[in-house]
Amino acid sequence: MQHSQMQALSPKELNYIADSISNEEMLIKQCAATASISTHPAIQQALNQYVRSHEQHMNTLIQTLHQHQSLAPSQSQ
Repeated sequence: MQHSQMQALSPKELNYIADSISNEEMLIKQCAATASISTHPAIQQALNQYVRSHEQHMNTLIQTLHQHQSLAPSQSQ
């Protein structure tokens, strides 16, 4: 879908994305903490790969929010 064709996200969708970002942050922290205490190199490597994967997921979610930010209805004050 091109940027010019995007529709504004609903509040429910925004909440879902915000929750997903929080979950990705938690998974990054848990994987990194476990990798730091693991003594098995293969486990450390796998956990560090999971950290990178979750960072990519989180960045994608944040990018999505930024792309839709211009479509959000402005709030009058």
